[in-house]
Amino acid sequence: MACILVLNSGSSSIKFASYVVREATPRLTPTLQGHVAQHADGVELLVRSREQGVLAQLVEPAATPVFECEHALERLIAWLEAHEAECGGQLLAVGHRVVHGGQRFNAPVRVSSAVLAELAHLNSLAPLHQPRNLKAIEILRSHRPALLQVACFDTAFHSSQPEIARALALPRHLTEQGVRRYGFHGLSYEYIASQLPKVLGERAGGRVVVAHLGSGASMCALLGGRSMASTMGFSALDGLVMGSRCGNLDPGVLLYLLQEQGLNAQQLSDMLYSQSGLLGVSGLSADMQALLESPDPHASQAIELFVYRAVTAVGSLAAALGGLDTLVFSAGIGEHAAPVRAAIAQGCGWLGAELDEAANRVHAPRISTPASRVQLLVLPTDEEAVIAGHTLDLL
Repeated sequence: MACILVLNSGSSSIKFASYVVREATPRLTPTLQGHVAQHADGVELLVRSREQGVLAQLVEPAATPVFECEHALERLIAWLEAHEAECGGQLLAVGHRVVHGGQRFNAPVRVSSAVLAELAHLNSLAPLHQPRNLKAIEILRSHRPALLQVACFDTAFHSSQPEIARALALPRHLTEQGVRRYGFHGLSYEYIASQLPKVLGERAGGRVVVAHLGSGASMCALLGGRSMASTMGFSALDGLVMGSRCGNLDPGVLLYLLQEQGLNAQQLSDMLYSQSGLLGVSGLSADMQALLESPDPHASQAIELFVYRAVTAVGSLAAALGGLDTLVFSAGIGEHAAPVRAAIAQGCGWLGAELDEAANRVHAPRISTPASRVQLLVLPTDEEAVIAGHTLDLL
């Protein structure tokens, strides 16, 4: 037996999942999932079996307050190799989530030195994500050069969008240099698109808006299961209000902050990525559940703004599709925050959305009433399964 490992490398954690490779259908069976994460107490290795629950939860003191990707990967790989049976066998390949594929990479690709160098040129387009995604690949290449690694891109799914949906009204030479709308969370949208026929049957090819609502949040308009438009554009800052990211912002605000407030580029970046969104508006937390439980009026204002932006985004994407048949909620907030779903559904009543409140309270897969003209669904996303499938295809 053999297995595929999927890695999602971030600023303070590496999330992972492993899959057994089989000849029969389904070709991939999930086995383990977990993370190596930096906490106040140290670096935690958490491994869960899909069937048996927690297999390991090990914490060791951190040598530095800065998350060390290399040490974290070494701990993870060592544990997996020592527990080969639990993983599903010998490690065949590793699939990575890579946020940005630029204009060239519109499909998963085997990682080579040339590919890695080209992807590094995109670091400035996704400064919080891309360097960390690539760091894990580089470390594995240095320690296990013979191991196949596959990069799967969050931007690739959106390459089906018409050119008009990807264009920015800037001088043409900037567009030719790659300054355009890309869209993100594509691996999540790809998974949801693959699940819609099981839920909607023939209606899966209709006009669908998927709301990936989490600490990072965006929406995507699907037609025939393909991306037609999205709220995120050139960067992962665009569109909806997020946990600590601002979302859609008048560029004049940036000029004001630079020219009148004297912020430099790094200060501006820190503000937009890490100090804004739900955290900035509430002054309390970037976590939606914490805000829902808070009596502070600023928490309520942050939630209200989150919902307002989401509702107007649904309207915009419905316009791009020429109407709306289905609205899908997914990701952390979309799957678990019933009050937020209810508020967004209420705001979309003009489109024909009618919420089944009892179904919504229990997070049922379908939360619309039989009379609703717009189907309202709650579908868990699984980006790791998409990455594992693409990795297997390239083996």
